[in-house]
Amino acid sequence: MNPLQIKRLHNLIWVLIYGGLLCVVVSLFVARTDETLACWMAAGGAVVAGVGVVLIFIRSKYKEV
Repeated sequence: MNPLQIKRLHNLIWVLIYGGLLCVVVSLFVARTDETLACWMAAGGAVVAGVGVVLIFIRSKYKEV
């Protein structure tokens, strides 16, 4: 991977992790009015954050250029 691709991957990883965690936190507030929507938001946010964590593991397997 060239340095530009690595930088883009880093940006994508952090956007996925923080976006997923933000979605989980927002679902806690949405749960007061709509429990079904909150459940879907929490599940989706957890999946997105999980994808970010998996990408960190994949990134660790690449050698620095």
